[in-house]
Amino acid sequence: MEQLQSFFPLVLLFMVIYLFMIRPQMKKQKQEKNFANELKKGDKIITKSGMHAKVLELNEDGTCILETSAGKMKFERSAISMEMSGKFNAPKDKKK
Repeated sequence: MEQLQSFFPLVLLFMVIYLFMIRPQMKKQKQEKNFANELKKGDKIITKSGMHAKVLELNEDGTCILETSAGKMKFERSAISMEMSGKFNAPKDKKK
């Protein structure tokens, strides 16, 4: 019985780590993957490096062609920031 009591804090620690660190990270990765898969032509996005662009073409190999003010560039879909693109595309509140 005493051995079970000595393992309880360790098990509790692993549960807390899973709930507060591992699970949220897995959820975020899933959201980013869905975001990258749901991209379509014409979407305005921001890359993780901060480049503003518009999606011109989506390729099956996980890349996309983006149009920027500097011209056309090829990027991996994983280089597109879900958070920054979401803020960029969010409707602006009109204050009266």
